[in-house]
Amino acid sequence: MRRSIQTTAIVVMLITCFAALVWAEGATKEEVVAKCEAAAKMVQEKGVEQAGPVIGDKQGPFVWKDTYVFLMDLDGKMIAHPIKPELTERDTLVEVKDTDGKPLFVEFVEVAGKQGSGWVDYMWPKPGEDKPVAKSSYIYRVEGTPYFVGAGIYK
Repeated sequence: MRRSIQTTAIVVMLITCFAALVWAEGATKEEVVAKCEAAAKMVQEKGVEQAGPVIGDKQGPFVWKDTYVFLMDLDGKMIAHPIKPELTERDTLVEVKDTDGKPLFVEFVEVAGKQGSGWVDYMWPKPGEDKPVAKSSYIYRVEGTPYFVGAGIYK
């Protein structure tokens, strides 16, 4: 009986440690690109009205590890953001700058509109934190629409 309790305790401890390591691990560039492509496909197939709430769901499939996918339009309006939903209440975000004075949302719009996809470096807080850190977001245009998605990695 005592050995069974010890074995169970060890197994639970190992599972907890493994789960903590997986959560602590940051998202990879490959994961970010794949999630952006999946979100863009959803927008194409279901439309913004149906895809937006899924992308904006903090418990949804586009929030993982230490990052998330967001959805914007080419006018600089945030359509869905699972971590900072208050960003969707503004008409545009083009005047917003990071702590270094970089107009990150302007760059997002430019990358989506001119290149279709690419990476933008800037400062932004990790989910649940207030202090901005270096972040690089992949911006991916939803083909045939005035929308794009983005997700990033923290450096």
